[in-house]
Amino acid sequence: MTIAYLNGDFLPLEQARISPLDRGFLFGDGIYEVVPSYGGRMVGFGPHMERMKNGLAAIDIKLDWDEAQWHKVCDELIEKNGGGDLGIYLHVSRGADNNRNHAYPQGIEPTVFGYTFDIPPAPVADRGTTRTFTVTTTQDMRWKRCNIKSTALLGNVIHYNQGDGSDETVLYNAAGEITEAAACNVFIVKDGVVATPDTDHQILPGITRLLLVEILRADGSIPVEERVVTLDELRHADEVWLTSSTKEVGPVVMIDGAPVGEGEPGPVWERAQALFSEFKYDY
Repeated sequence: MTIAYLNGDFLPLEQARISPLDRGFLFGDGIYEVVPSYGGRMVGFGPHMERMKNGLAAIDIKLDWDEAQWHKVCDELIEKNGGGDLGIYLHVSRGADNNRNHAYPQGIEPTVFGYTFDIPPAPVADRGTTRTFTVTTTQDMRWKRCNIKSTALLGNVIHYNQGDGSDETVLYNAAGEITEAAACNVFIVKDGVVATPDTDHQILPGITRLLLVEILRADGSIPVEERVVTLDELRHADEVWLTSSTKEVGPVVMIDGAPVGEGEPGPVWERAQALFSEFKYDY
């Protein structure tokens, strides 16, 4: 039985209820985060909470929680749900008003919800056993504020389901520049150099992406660039990776039916995943 958090109470998930007039339900008017934890240890908790705070400010939801309050809720969710390998989903909507109106209502309390779900064990840097991914490419048709981690994910959902049997959909803009994937950030490797699209309004600033870039730069053995990455570069890369909270650094072996490099995880991925595994709890 999964134990959830809702507006100050811990209760079985199936008993958690919100009003049908909650603006998260009506408009997707909210912000969310997913924090991975392994054996009770959270990865990137501070950056996740900073992104939550920035997202709430961007859409003018006022919630006076500090990081310690979020940490307490997460710790209790982990404990009440067995403390294994868990994703912690945290969700704040603007709350429920008395009627449906596009204007932001005044004087209502935000809805705060959290629960956990099982995630796979932390990836291991082993090219022979790691999970690999296939992707499809398509033009990015989402809205122009993808940097906000909004609960209104219909555009991402549509793109994710365009994959025609692949594991993910990698998106590019009208200029043929990679933005991100439907639920991941994207990295390429060419001649030993790692590159990932820089963060702007087209791209969600992923926490795993952030940690990986910082870890690689701190180590210094793998050059990493944040810059424009074109669709042509993606298709001719030696290695391609997807990053997310539940995938960590996922090697892509096929794009639009064509193999990436030798069609198997590469040596730069193996080194990057090993570094990520070693240092991911430092943030």
